[in-house]
Amino acid sequence: MSPENQTSRRDFILLGLFSSSRTSLVFFSSLCILFILTVTENALLILLIRRDSRLHSPMYFLLSHLSFMDILHISNIVPKMIANFLSGSRTISFAGCGLQLFISLILLGGECLLLAAMSYDRYVAICHPLRYATLMSDRVCVLMAAGAWLVGTLNSIVHTAYVLHFPFCEPWVIDHYFCEIPALLKLSCVDTSHYEQGLDVNAILFLLIPFSMISVSYINILYTVLQIKSSVARKKSFSTCSFHMVVVVMYYGPSIFTYMRPKSYHTPGQDKFLAIFYTVLTPTLNPVIYSFRNKDVLQAVSNIVKNIPMANK
Repeated sequence: MSPENQTSRRDFILLGLFSSSRTSLVFFSSLCILFILTVTENALLILLIRRDSRLHSPMYFLLSHLSFMDILHISNIVPKMIANFLSGSRTISFAGCGLQLFISLILLGGECLLLAAMSYDRYVAICHPLRYATLMSDRVCVLMAAGAWLVGTLNSIVHTAYVLHFPFCEPWVIDHYFCEIPALLKLSCVDTSHYEQGLDVNAILFLLIPFSMISVSYINILYTVLQIKSSVARKKSFSTCSFHMVVVVMYYGPSIFTYMRPKSYHTPGQDKFLAIFYTVLTPTLNPVIYSFRNKDVLQAVSNIVKNIPMANK
């Protein structure tokens, strides 16, 4: 196999998740439902946060950015999957693959940092409530959100440019449902071991360190919660922290397993399965776990529903 000149061929082939079987049709239908649900619930949450003054707090400000990232992330991947399944075509152009990779890396990196910022917010709110207004001021929140977007974008520029400069061998078949670094590295005709070492360092910065910070934050939160005398309040806080950690593990766990393994240890089926967690499932679950179990958000939904008949009169 020889390197294929990128100027003479512009299309990759994405093998995707689905075949033409009936089982695949069921999975495809489920994916469409999840896509619509994810975009709807995240868009609704952003609308609620903007309209209801009770939700104008640091936690919900950061959460609105998380919801926007989730909308972009799933919209960057699933519509192409749907279009390919319906058309029977599995191709994606070189430029389209690069754009998909670029956007995906921005959102993966940005969300890793944003989730760490959100855990810090909860840590300060519960463990240092008297200093909350100072430690989580409007300026700090804006810097956290802007930093997540900026660092994620800079990281994505570097990795997208580096990965796409590798020569790829024929056939340009990506055994995945979107353009992701491990799947593209398998197509490279040159040794990528040095780049993979850099990728490991990058994963430590964006995955292991934020995950460790989140874990420490929630350990301190749980320690503080256990000091609460009210059993009802303690149970409620423990339940909330548990759900948050489940989502965090679902996001960071598969990401760490995907990006910190050598190329030779990757299998297509395993990579696809793991990617579903951080590209589809967590964007769907985030609004439910972080917000729609919250009484303030439920009250905001109730207020909008009550105002609908009045607006129609």
